Amino acid sequence: MKKKLVTSVLAAALAVGALAGCKGSSEVTEESCKSETASEDQKAADRVAKLIDAIYVQERTEKTDDQCKEAKEAWDALTDKQKAMVSGENADPDYFGRDTGDASLDDPLNEDNIGDKEILVLSFGTSFNDSRVKDISKVEKSVQKAYPDYSVRRAFTAQIIINHIQARDEEKIDNVDQAMDRAVANGVKELIVLPTHLMQGKEYDELKEQVSAYSDKIKNIKFASPLLGEVGKTADETNPDKETVAKAITANAVSDAGYASLDEAKKDKRAFVFMGHGTSHTAKITYLQMQSQMKKLGYDNVFIGTVEGEPEETSCENIIKAVKEAGYTKVILRLLMVVAGDHANNDMAGEEEDSWVSQFKASKAFEVVDAQIAGLGRLDEVEKLYVAHVADQLK
Repeated sequence: MKKKLVTSVLAAALAVGALAGCKGSSEVTEESCKSETASEDQKAADRVAKLIDAIYVQERTEKTDDQCKEAKEAWDALTDKQKAMVSGENADPDYFGRDTGDASLDDPLNEDNIGDKEILVLSFGTSFNDSRVKDISKVEKSVQKAYPDYSVRRAFTAQIIINHIQARDEEKIDNVDQAMDRAVANGVKELIVLPTHLMQGKEYDELKEQVSAYSDKIKNIKFASPLLGEVGKTADETNPDKETVAKAITANAVSDAGYASLDEAKKDKRAFVFMGHGTSHTAKITYLQMQSQMKKLGYDNVFIGTVEGEPEETSCENIIKAVKEAGYTKVILRLLMVVAGDHANNDMAGEEEDSWVSQFKASKAFEVVDAQIAGLGRLDEVEKLYVAHVADQLK
């Protein structure tokens, strides 16, 4: 706290001193002096933006640790005014300034002393600290409790997110290669990889390929299924995993909305819209299968959409149309994603005009539009499903 205060006071003093020195010159006007000070403020902000953009990358290098440290130190040295001016290709004041919860409550699970048997939980990741604890760490702890003879470790696939967390919170999380190298160095002989991904899409395929590259160094590697199990071939093809998830997310959303049942919500003309990510991969049929699953369960007031609008039927525009035509006048938006991170807080519930909340409201078709910020990872039924997928690899 004292260090931040001294830094802030020093920065303010320098700014005042610069202005005073400028005014002391007979060759400049007050207006030009103000312009010069503003220019210096912008230069300081631009430097930080450049440093942030340098670590907003998907490749880790030998310079990454130093770059993360440099970016945070430069940010801390800015005045509040300068922080508000930070803007780059990917940089903005929220990169370091947004409060997403207490990172110290999270466990990166990057310890050595693994032993012979490991379960590596692979997630895309999130820089939202609260969501990381509730949606990812909670799954990891459930798996560790279920399999005490195994060491549970974590890896994220998004280096951009890993860098963000490291720079802002000084928490280091392994990427996939780091986690696999750690397993090799610790002499792991049996490795079960548990991806927290929703489906067998592009990222899942890439993960399998990346992990398989270590098959000559680790004797026994097994890959568990993602949350929704096998993809299937047709839009109406479902499975027990999809049914379990459909029931769990709907029941939780209905309860959080204050209804005793989905039928009660239906009588109140309330619809529930679950927003997934979407993909151009052939696995995109999974979203249509989840919609089919909802219909098979009789959940007529539940709709499945995607941020990317792939498949086309799941675009925000088409979901708005479907909900409106079905006669519902109240809407609750909720995630069909494991983690409530950036997509939940911005794409779904953000204030920008292209967020789903904004688009539903702008349609003028609904009396009430609300959003529930909650990832699937925090649901007990979902955690049990992940545990079961590990069990499948132990048979």
